[in-house]
Amino acid sequence: MMAMRNSGLLAFGCLALIWGSNFIFMKWASAVISPAQVAALRVIFGFLPVLAYALATRALNWSHIRYAHHFFVMSLLAASVYYVAYAKGTALLPSSVAGVLSGAIPLFTSICAWLFLREEKMSVTRAVGVALGFAGVLLIARPWSSAASGVNAAGVLYIVIGSFSVGCSFVYARRFISPLKLPAVALTTYQLGLAAVLLSLLTGFNDVGALFDSPRAGIGLILGLGLLGTGVAYIAYYHIVEQLGALAASSVTYLAPVVALVIAICLVGEVVTSIAYVAVGLILAGVAVMQFGSTKQEQRTRTPRNGKRLPPTVVGGD
Repeated sequence: MMAMRNSGLLAFGCLALIWGSNFIFMKWASAVISPAQVAALRVIFGFLPVLAYALATRALNWSHIRYAHHFFVMSLLAASVYYVAYAKGTALLPSSVAGVLSGAIPLFTSICAWLFLREEKMSVTRAVGVALGFAGVLLIARPWSSAASGVNAAGVLYIVIGSFSVGCSFVYARRFISPLKLPAVALTTYQLGLAAVLLSLLTGFNDVGALFDSPRAGIGLILGLGLLGTGVAYIAYYHIVEQLGALAASSVTYLAPVVALVIAICLVGEVVTSIAYVAVGLILAGVAVMQFGSTKQEQRTRTPRNGKRLPPTVVGGD
């Protein structure tokens, strides 16, 4: 039991490092190929280890094809739109800023849940958390003074679009996917596979060979962003959920922006302003308050007739 828990903690640390490093890999790759190509190759190389794991665990089943329409929607929300928007945003922003903004994903998930799930109520605590988080986003973007802030407003908008898309995917999964009781790795395999096909059809691969002229960009995209950042990250996430629980797995989203900041400062030499530190503090505080409010509300309301509490629904991140 202790060994399994330790493996969960190890996977937790590795996942925080992997998710936090995704932004610098996107930044390097988008300097030599288009953001759409970055997203397409990320999905293709991320799909390979997930497919191998799904086949090894025999999670795939031909009977799942009846739910193909749900898998297609998830491939759009949680992969295609999400990854393309993040790649475009990171291309226009310092990797540290993009990483900080990604911490707002749980805020968008909460808003989407409130808008589209009747059972989700916007409590005072949750509203305060959302307000704190968005104060952090506005502080780092400063749309009223974009020239002074030095932050590209279009880049911020792309990250917001990506965050909203993946936030909607969590709500869609809860509403339509969770009742199907499918293995999580099977859903991810179908999701990434369909996204790989879609992005390959819509993305031109002309000049993609420029990746090989820049070993840093090529290795970062294929190994860091694709195989590790997308494929292995999903597998690690499921292992954490199994060993430590969904609440612990979701808390990785607290660490990823911090890791992105550390990498940007220590390894890349980006100059991070004091405002960025305040912004990440507000975003993470907002997520913490919102998560606390969500957990307390669900503990009060989600009690079946046998008196046993159901596990809380948790929103996740990158």
